[in-house]
Amino acid sequence: MIIAIDGSAASGKGTLAKRVAAEFGYDYLDTGALYRAVALSLLKAGVNSNNIDEKQAVNSASKLNLSLTQTAEIRTDNVAALASIVAAISPVRAELLALQRSFATAPPSGKGAVLDGRDIGTIVLPDADIKFFIDADLDIRAERRTKELLQAGQSVMFRDVLADMKARDDRDRTRSVAPLKAADDAITIDTSKTDAAAVLALALSHIDRVDPSE
Repeated sequence: MIIAIDGSAASGKGTLAKRVAAEFGYDYLDTGALYRAVALSLLKAGVNSNNIDEKQAVNSASKLNLSLTQTAEIRTDNVAALASIVAAISPVRAELLALQRSFATAPPSGKGAVLDGRDIGTIVLPDADIKFFIDADLDIRAERRTKELLQAGQSVMFRDVLADMKARDDRDRTRSVAPLKAADDAITIDTSKTDAAAVLALALSHIDRVDPSE
């Protein structure tokens, strides 16, 4: 089974994806980490949002070191901001598209795959067995991200996180290439007032209807 989970930043899509994968013993891919890793490699090369070069970004994507997706460095706000810009570059998305589809159709465990991102159900895996779109109010998502960054030892302020997240939402939802939106056949879950356990239970109930054997 292939499960696609899309959603906005700090909506809880990653938490849900990891828990669903663990529930069924499926392989999990955080596709956003791929773009963050490309952004991190660019930052290390002295590139920022003011001087980003498309060819350099595509080159970084084609030679992506997957170990970067496992580093704490990709979880910083400056990496996230550049990743949002990188993700709007069509050739970069094309470079990473094959990797994502290969993971989904031939997961390492040979069982099933759960992928989360922003265009999984619409572009990457339009024929996924089941699709979810996770969202929450902007203020609530900004509060979650602020708490997460503070716990990670970063010095941030809520108003700055809120402004950055709003700007990222705008970029993600209005970009011409693979904008953030729910697939027509996606199940939308608002996590604004729902905890992670309840969200998981709701998602599992929908998955069970698709494949009762799971």
